Amino acid sequence: MLIDTHCHLDMLDLAPYDNDINGAIDAAYRQGVRQLLSISVDLEKMNTILGFTQRKGVYASCGVHPLESKGLITDELMLREYAQNPNVIAIGETGLDYFYEASDEAHEAQKVSFMHHLKAAGDLDLPVIVHTRSAQEDTLNLIKKHGNPNSAGVLHCFTEDYAMAQAALDENYLISISGIVTFKTAEDLKETVRKLPLESLIVETDSPYLAPVPYRGKKNEPKYVSEVAQYVADLKGIRYEALLEATAENFHRVFKRAKSENQLTLSL
Repeated sequence: MLIDTHCHLDMLDLAPYDNDINGAIDAAYRQGVRQLLSISVDLEKMNTILGFTQRKGVYASCGVHPLESKGLITDELMLREYAQNPNVIAIGETGLDYFYEASDEAHEAQKVSFMHHLKAAGDLDLPVIVHTRSAQEDTLNLIKKHGNPNSAGVLHCFTEDYAMAQAALDENYLISISGIVTFKTAEDLKETVRKLPLESLIVETDSPYLAPVPYRGKKNEPKYVSEVAQYVADLKGIRYEALLEATAENFHRVFKRAKSENQLTLSL
């Protein structure tokens, strides 16, 4: 089963589909996609994201991106409230981003928000979707201190080094590979993917960002996850179908609320 494990349906360019989200989802279905995880970066948009889950095969997360400085959380109340919805299968996108936020004050606010995401996820037995950039040490320290290895999570859109991937695997985390792996400049990431065990990997688009080659420079969308999957299969030296089987099994092992039988169909 092909799954786009990280996309932002509320941010897609829907102009090619007459501004209808169902057109973009149908396009993904025609490329073999059978499940989508629509990621929250701002709790104020949760009702919109939950609306997408009315369609079969679409799930949601609830969380606040570390760069949403005005929305970073200081308690777990709203996370726990939204997570009561059975279509919410993960907490996040959360984490730390020191690349775009340089101040110590911003870093501390991110750490507090990340800590609350980790605690809520652990208590609710839900995985955490982690964004990390230029913050390896603090990210891993917070995961180890406040995370629950039984519910674990995923380092999404992974671009860090092999050592960090190994440290995340020790906490039962998955490593999610985006279209960045297809870029010519991503040689270190390609080598990391070759080294990592197949049972640690899933694939994503992070659409509308980071469209894979040959669509680089265009707006990304869930249908292009097939390009990411094919590229990863080639790096691992395995059949495309074997990659899909393994990554779907990995996803459903960690994202326990997602049911394999709940799959996309074409809209009417």
